[in-house]
Amino acid sequence: MSRHQFVNELESTADRIADVPRADLQLMLRRAALMLRNVTGLVLDPSVEESLSGLAAEMGHSKAELVRTIVGDWLVANAYLPVPYALDEESAADGNA
Repeated sequence: MSRHQFVNELESTADRIADVPRADLQLMLRRAALMLRNVTGLVLDPSVEESLSGLAAEMGHSKAELVRTIVGDWLVANAYLPVPYALDEESAADGNA
């Protein structure tokens, strides 16, 4: 189960908590505790941390959103991820090929 699926399951259970058996709640809480225990933060140099925080504030994004964007763009630019869009014959493109 992915982290996002688990978060959705937790939120759904919170909405109907009176109907959920105690054993199921216990299991979900233990899984949540295990996930939290295994989360490690990203440790950056202070100068990088400061630059990211300033840029995130300037752009109106959270630092986590900015890091996700930077890493995703880098992976696409270096061909580790596919380009998220494709040009077809009818698409207009500026520049030279």
